[in-house]
Amino acid sequence: MTHTLPEIQITHHARATRLRLRVEPTQIRLTVPKVCTKKQIQAFLQQSEQWMIETWQKQQKKSGQLDRSLPIQLNLFNLEQPLPVIYKTQKQSFIFDKQNHQLWVSDRQPEQYLKAFVIAYAKQHLPHFLKQVSDEIGLGYLACNIRQAKTRWGSCSAKHDIMLNSGLVLFPREITRYVCVHELAHTVYFDHGAHFWAKVAEYDPNFKSHRHTLKNTALPFWWFSS
Repeated sequence: MTHTLPEIQITHHARATRLRLRVEPTQIRLTVPKVCTKKQIQAFLQQSEQWMIETWQKQQKKSGQLDRSLPIQLNLFNLEQPLPVIYKTQKQSFIFDKQNHQLWVSDRQPEQYLKAFVIAYAKQHLPHFLKQVSDEIGLGYLACNIRQAKTRWGSCSAKHDIMLNSGLVLFPREITRYVCVHELAHTVYFDHGAHFWAKVAEYDPNFKSHRHTLKNTALPFWWFSS
């Protein structure tokens, strides 16, 4: 493997049906089905090498143009005002002072602790928001799970279990609502056919704009800290 690439992080997943590469700002991940052999993995990486190099170089160029300073405030989907963030030496990874509308983050590993707060916030607020949207549009679901998915903003199972990506709390409310509408529409139409998009449009007339924003907005660099 060429020296211009980082070490490939290989993960074997029981539910994976094919080899899948994902180039992130700080690493490259390869998801592998359980039955895949080392020979098949090596052949796949060799075939994908040029694509990985080009994509990685684009990522690095893009990352170099981004502001990598830590945020002094967070814009969360359900807050009217930005949440001020202060970094300080403290035992707790983060302290959310809801009454005074303030977030204190430990300066030991601020990127990781900032992400930890967002995940905790998402687990507390996204399920309630999905229920609110569900009641509003009249489409039910079975359960809601909040995860740190690498490739999807949401999903809906055949049993109508809905997964929402915790990173959605970092988007404006209308973008987060679009993902909720999208997944709730899958409880009626499981594919992405014309009837499905008509159902989405029924509850979110501006879904095309919201979808475009979601696809073209990068999460902050600290979100990819491990």
